[in-house]
Amino acid sequence: MIEQNILITVDNVIFTIINEKLQVLLLQRNTEPFKGMRTIPGGFVQKNETLEAAAYKKLKEKTSIHNIYLEQLYTFSDLERDPRGRVISTTYMALVSRENLLLKTSTQEEIKCFPVRTLPKLGFDHKAIIEYALERLKAKLEYTNVAQYILPHKFTLTQLQKVYEIVLEKDLDVRNFRKKIEKLGIIKETGEKEIGTQYRPARLFEFFNKEIEIINMI
Repeated sequence: MIEQNILITVDNVIFTIINEKLQVLLLQRNTEPFKGMRTIPGGFVQKNETLEAAAYKKLKEKTSIHNIYLEQLYTFSDLERDPRGRVISTTYMALVSRENLLLKTSTQEEIKCFPVRTLPKLGFDHKAIIEYALERLKAKLEYTNVAQYILPHKFTLTQLQKVYEIVLEKDLDVRNFRKKIEKLGIIKETGEKEIGTQYRPARLFEFFNKEIEIINMI
């Protein structure tokens, strides 16, 4: 039997919204290859790990983020994608609200969020991975309740609409959007109102179902 020296990694694309811009979390590598360049958090899969377990471990190890929405995206296997040799990467998409975002790592790599439309030069094929994840996120918004994972637990209708507008990169009619949300019946009032605003406090809502579900949103 011919032994093949193939390495397997997991890479996590972590999206959040900061200052009304969709942003992605990037590390600055402190080792070669691509030392000094930005990459998405990830690492090698160990022999005793499943892909999902490795993805969660790297997420917590390199970002201190855990217990968030994570889904498998795609496996990238181009022959020249990693100068270290034959490396296959299974990628994941994670969503986190700004309130739950911790910019802290147990490694020595600097961690920072960047707007998806103004990314620095990235190592490996991570630009292509982020672009793939962005298209997946846009699609998921149209037929699932995935928006809840990038929102605060309690949110206003304006905040909910903003998530759709920011990710889909288009304006939505306020009246039609709210009619759609009401018809779907996926959120409920909390009985609370936002605080710390100079305007009339808006009502706060939360999602009925905390798990992912199929809806006809857009």
